[in-house]
Amino acid sequence: EVQLVESGGGLVQPGGSLRLSCVASGFTFSNYYMDWVRQAPGKGLEWVSSISDGGRTTNYADSVKGRFTISRDNAKSTLYLQMDSLKTEDTAIYYCRKGQTKGQGTQVTVSS
Repeated sequence: EVQLVESGGGLVQPGGSLRLSCVASGFTFSNYYMDWVRQAPGKGLEWVSSISDGGRTTNYADSVKGRFTISRDNAKSTLYLQMDSLKTEDTAIYYCRKGQTKGQGTQVTVSS
């Protein structure tokens, strides 16, 4: 059974940083592209970033490009999202995703 467990969310001031983690189990992590997606209050699911199975190829939504960095540690079956220069509009629940499977999410709130 695929399991994805996100952590690292919290309350941060605008301009601050957070690092999200997602521990994966139930599948061979190193064989799969992985995504981060988010859902802001009252809005639909928004793709944020993706990374190839080996980690060499990354892609970002325009809204986060230059501020967020996706990475992975295949030895630890863990996906990361480093978020810098956070803005109030980054407030959302963040999920890691394999295909159509998401974890339970971690709440990120950016507020002064």
